Amino acid sequence: MRDDDAPRPDADGIDRRGFLECMTWAGTGLLWSVAGGLPQAALMSSAAAATPAAKPFTFLQISDSHVGFSKPANPDALGTLKEAVARIKALPEKPAFVIHTGDISHLSRDEEFDDAEKLIQEAGLPVFYVPGEHDLLDEEPGKSYLRRFGGKARGAGWYSFDFGGVHYVGLVNVVNLQAGGLGNLGAEQLEWLAKDVAGLSSETPIVVFAHIPLWTVYPEWGWGTSDGAQALSMLRRFGSVTVLNGHIHQVMQKVEGNVAFHTARSTAFPQPAPGTAPSAGPMKVPAGELRKYLGIATVDFVRGDAPLAIVDRPLAG
Repeated sequence: MRDDDAPRPDADGIDRRGFLECMTWAGTGLLWSVAGGLPQAALMSSAAAATPAAKPFTFLQISDSHVGFSKPANPDALGTLKEAVARIKALPEKPAFVIHTGDISHLSRDEEFDDAEKLIQEAGLPVFYVPGEHDLLDEEPGKSYLRRFGGKARGAGWYSFDFGGVHYVGLVNVVNLQAGGLGNLGAEQLEWLAKDVAGLSSETPIVVFAHIPLWTVYPEWGWGTSDGAQALSMLRRFGSVTVLNGHIHQVMQKVEGNVAFHTARSTAFPQPAPGTAPSAGPMKVPAGELRKYLGIATVDFVRGDAPLAIVDRPLAG
């Protein structure tokens, strides 16, 4: 979050602001490709010449944990989240932090949030959340989420931070979401976003994360954000913009100009490919294959000429 408040430790003892501001890194462009079934990106350009050297780093994305879900598509969503955390802990290179792109809980119940938070903390990493629509189902929508994860966030939970020379923006596009309707950011959040990025150099790499895709994946199922294009227009001047989302529970990606879009797997259950079922929703798969559809994603940033990549890692297969 960009504000002038003095840094102070969070509840877990991590001074996130100090941690996030302790490194700088140079801008790059992304060229995406698919190799061996894994989506990857390579550097197109580097503006690193005048910037201090910084170590490469990795951060990690998990999404759609749906703790509390117990239907046939996955009767044990907490168990598969536990497997995802085990995969994180087993990574050969420890990520700098974790981004969770929403639907932490299934029904916004306190015990669901408690179980998810306790388990994710076992990874031993700072975690940055944005809410999904399933996290705003409490009597006063979003109150429970914000009490746990809101920190210094604005409005319904949007914020930004910097790490390694990259500017990260967490957006909320699930407020007042109607069944089957598109996500929305709203005028207040868009105004904040314009101010948030106004002072940044166009060479600053930008990572945006939100629950529902900012690009229109499949409007018939509400897989898109009605005012996402307005947000993206504010980022057009930046050389490298990466947009990370969840919500659709499957890996999809595309590149549009300077923007690379990527959606992540769920840790709970898969959903059908767009248009292949009467509606979106939990998809039951053959016994023994569930973990092929669930997983985590690592994002590697490397300064210089080395490749830069997002790698989706299924829980099995």
